[in-house]
Amino acid sequence: MLGGFRLLVTLLIFAMLSLTGLVATAWAADHATSPAAGPPQAKVEPVVDILHGHKITDRYRYLEDANNPETQTFVHDQLAYARSILDPLPGRDHIHQRLAQLLTIGAISTPHVAGPYYFYTRRDGTQNQAILYVRDRIDGPDRVLMDANQMAADGTVALDWWFPSEDGKYVAYGISSSGSEESVLHVLETASGKVLPDAIDRTRFASVAWKNDNSGFYYTRHPKKGDVAAGEEVYHVKVFYHALGSDPVKDPLLFGDGLNPQDIPGVSLSEDDRWLVIQVFQGWSKTDLYLQDLKAGTPPLQLTSGKTFLYSADVHKDKLYITSNEDAPRYRVFVADAANPKREHWQEIIPQTDAVLQGVGVYGGKLFAQYEHNASSELKLFNLEGKELSDIPLPAIGTVFGTGGKWNKNEAFFGFQSFTVPPSVYHYDLQTGKTALWTKVDAASIDPSAYEVKQEWYLSKDGTRVPMFIVHKKGVEKNGKNPTLLTGYGGFNISLTPAFSRGMYLWLERGGIYAVANLRGGAEFGEDWHRAGMFEKKQNVFDDMIAAAEYLIAQKYTSREHLAVQGGSNGGLLMGAMITQRPDLFRAVVCQVPLLDMLRYQNFQIAKLWIAEYGSAEDPKQFDYIYAYSPYHHVKQGVEYPAVLFLTADTDTRVDPMHAKKMTALMQAQAKNGASREKPILLRIESKAGHGQGKPVTKQIEESTDVFSFLFWQLGVRE
Repeated sequence: MLGGFRLLVTLLIFAMLSLTGLVATAWAADHATSPAAGPPQAKVEPVVDILHGHKITDRYRYLEDANNPETQTFVHDQLAYARSILDPLPGRDHIHQRLAQLLTIGAISTPHVAGPYYFYTRRDGTQNQAILYVRDRIDGPDRVLMDANQMAADGTVALDWWFPSEDGKYVAYGISSSGSEESVLHVLETASGKVLPDAIDRTRFASVAWKNDNSGFYYTRHPKKGDVAAGEEVYHVKVFYHALGSDPVKDPLLFGDGLNPQDIPGVSLSEDDRWLVIQVFQGWSKTDLYLQDLKAGTPPLQLTSGKTFLYSADVHKDKLYITSNEDAPRYRVFVADAANPKREHWQEIIPQTDAVLQGVGVYGGKLFAQYEHNASSELKLFNLEGKELSDIPLPAIGTVFGTGGKWNKNEAFFGFQSFTVPPSVYHYDLQTGKTALWTKVDAASIDPSAYEVKQEWYLSKDGTRVPMFIVHKKGVEKNGKNPTLLTGYGGFNISLTPAFSRGMYLWLERGGIYAVANLRGGAEFGEDWHRAGMFEKKQNVFDDMIAAAEYLIAQKYTSREHLAVQGGSNGGLLMGAMITQRPDLFRAVVCQVPLLDMLRYQNFQIAKLWIAEYGSAEDPKQFDYIYAYSPYHHVKQGVEYPAVLFLTADTDTRVDPMHAKKMTALMQAQAKNGASREKPILLRIESKAGHGQGKPVTKQIEESTDVFSFLFWQLGVRE
């Protein structure tokens, strides 16, 4: 599959493109209380730290401990308070009914070709989780291989990832429960659907590379408790080999000793089983590349030592094809002999262009390349020497969400979507150049033709031009009164490109405007754009978002009283900055699974991985710029803030829920409107759901009902 490195990155930071979950309706029914006059008073228990000469007082440190009885009381009372405000809101029933229709619009993935088989996932209707299907031929019927919906009545068991063997005989896949993403690897036989006895735990974010003879596979695994210091089990990922049918406890360690604990290796294998490629993720601006000759039995050879760039590679017929942003922030492609792969022997075959090269795959003896230009996708075809053969036409301006193909088959697949184009998968004939629709989701309950999409550019604080997509009904009047929802992300080398947001049609149908800003910190314009929004330059991201809001107001799309912002994960940090830096600019904020206490974030869950993006307050130089924007440390007494809905989940293993808990307690105590029921500060915590990956549709409907009820109420949208 094309873009293995970006797939790994996506898995590591999967964040904010769908509305995140909260407490289930059943919980509310069992714990209903009488409406409170104001929010519950959180216990104040100050802890004072001295960091690099600064006295830092944390009034709610105890809320970091989920098992503390005081924390549990706080959570119980906050949920009751949130329900007392959200449940009576007018129009909730209609909002819920429409969202139940919209969010059951299906989802699909691009097929993975292996031997005679075509593997892909699809979710239809009210199914909570996507099902893994296989076709025995390209136009054959679908056959269910793995259905996680059958594993939990409430839909909280999810299929995390899957890797077919080279000939498709077997599939290795990972499953986890309650959004934990703590995958257990299993193996099934494609022909029969039989699950083999092999089961390997601690395979979160696993990378798997099968041997051609199906005798076993290379894979990545986390350490078990006791092998490393307590709390470090989420790091120290290493590469092992598993012989099918053997005891995983005895799997030999092949690679990983001596790496930084936060380094994450990934593996791929050449079609002849000779060359093992190991890509070591060291942050969102750096990977190291290794190549091992398995035939010779020599140790892995490091190809990219000491270079702060991103590299990914595939081997085809003893040639190493490397995609990198080395001295080319929008990426280029090199080739080298696998037998002589040191850097001085690389030859550039596809140079950098004005578009960002996102990945290259060898399909049918050709290079299938995916680009991004002005935050929209492009596809191109090259020969193996780097000569451009053709552009591959796309249905519209939008996003290619995946590609698939095989080195020895004259066909390729790509998935496509846009704001007004539901997800569809296309088949491309590499010999004739013809494109045909392979499958698509059924979105009959909406009329995309009623809406228009524009891309407009605005100037940020420092004069940087930033693009923004704006979606609304055709004929909307720019009268300064339109309810508008603005979102952004701005980090981790991730682009926000046109995506089909099912729930957002509820907003658009009611005359709302939806805006997506392509902030610095993302990948929209290459590594320079990314680095302009990380470390000491993180404030650029916040300035870009503020400028986007000011542009929408200046252009009469909306006004401050009709403008809301929404973001999650790193986008939740963005929301925290909007709350504390420009509380006057927004009527409402939806802040999902957020990072907010940036002085302590690195101490929880997998957050040490993110030091490569943010820095750490433990470093005296980095402390200065982190402390300057850390939202939790910039809440001020007596300031009127927007209405805020904080969303988190009790089994989030990426961003700890302590961030939302502490910020809620602080804002309710100090904000001018902290006790207001008209412009409230609310916290909602979902049970049996994590950061967002694998969240059941039933929970998505409940959470979205609360989010849109809150937004409709605050922005004056009539149901």
